[in-house]
Amino acid sequence: MECKVQWVDGMTFLAETGSGHTLVMDGPPDSGGRNLAPRPMETVLAGTGGCTAFDVVMILKKSRQTVTGCEVTLKAERADTDPKVFTRVHFHFRVTGDNLKPEMVDRAVKLSAEKYCSASIMLGKTAQMTHDWEIVPEKG
Repeated sequence: MECKVQWVDGMTFLAETGSGHTLVMDGPPDSGGRNLAPRPMETVLAGTGGCTAFDVVMILKKSRQTVTGCEVTLKAERADTDPKVFTRVHFHFRVTGDNLKPEMVDRAVKLSAEKYCSASIMLGKTAQMTHDWEIVPEKG
């Protein structure tokens, strides 16, 4: 895996990923940024959310569950001093589907957290990770 990050101006950076996509990051105004894009640590958190949501949907589909939606809200705390690593991250999943089995949703969240999501497992080296979930019935 590769990524090239280039300084644009102020505190704006452009990342070009090995898969050919671009991502803009910027800093807050008090650090010389213009608040034009997410902060680098916000992109770490967003990537972690994408990684785990991907896993949960994939696991539920492979388990023959009729999943129609999945969102995960991540709330993180960081250390007060440098390096300001994440110290606590809570994941709340809202999974939508038709007749989803609670035990299957629980299993999918646990498998992602403990086995498959590289990003959250990596963050778990510095942060306390907690998870909860809810099933939202399909509106019919």
